[in-house]
Amino acid sequence: MNPFRSPDNDLPLSHALILKAALLTIGYIEKHGPIGLTPNKALKRYFVAWAAEAFDWPGYTVEDLYALNKVLNEHDFPPLVILHEVLLSAKLARYFKGTLRLTDLARQLKSEPARLWMLLTTHLLFAVDHRPYTRSDEPLFGNWDIFLNVINIEAQVAVTEERLCSVLYGGEEEDIRRRDFKLTASLYVHVLRPLCWAGLLNEHRTGTGFSRRDFYTKTPLWPVALSLETDRHLQPVTRH
Repeated sequence: MNPFRSPDNDLPLSHALILKAALLTIGYIEKHGPIGLTPNKALKRYFVAWAAEAFDWPGYTVEDLYALNKVLNEHDFPPLVILHEVLLSAKLARYFKGTLRLTDLARQLKSEPARLWMLLTTHLLFAVDHRPYTRSDEPLFGNWDIFLNVINIEAQVAVTEERLCSVLYGGEEEDIRRRDFKLTASLYVHVLRPLCWAGLLNEHRTGTGFSRRDFYTKTPLWPVALSLETDRHLQPVTRH
């Protein structure tokens, strides 16, 4: 499926963390040269440390990461792992002689943020395999056409993971919250987190521990970037 409208240079991209990180990485390579790789083709620690500070990724700030790790390897910084995969999948970067290097496409799109965002988001949503980041081997049933159209309706004001799971798979929201944490976690990793990182959804957390609730709302980017079948069913949002 292709849910995207034609690229518009005026897209409100300030929420798009994946775009910010990609542009910073492109700029880093242009200034400092190719990024060194470990024998397992992970990005070397010096770049991981730089990226953690430069990206300033919500939930994965320098303080968050070093609270858990004395030194940072790529796998300690999940957004960087995903960005690495996206850059390769989108052919914005390639491996050469033990380094990660830019392609001509990356250099071209650096000055076209709307097109770069669309390419990054296409691969983030539809190409990258998010299964390694879940705690369950069970697949998440559904497809992006269904997910996007359901979220388009349900997140018009605000929606929880439990509400989305109830609409998509049936069951009572409270039962899902208490007993089906694997399902909500899978929906988060496969669908909600990528949409947040693409800048299409905002995540709002309230409470802590077992009382924590996560709510999701559409960003200003959602309606101008996506064209969906359920658009015609949307009701205007009343704000007081």
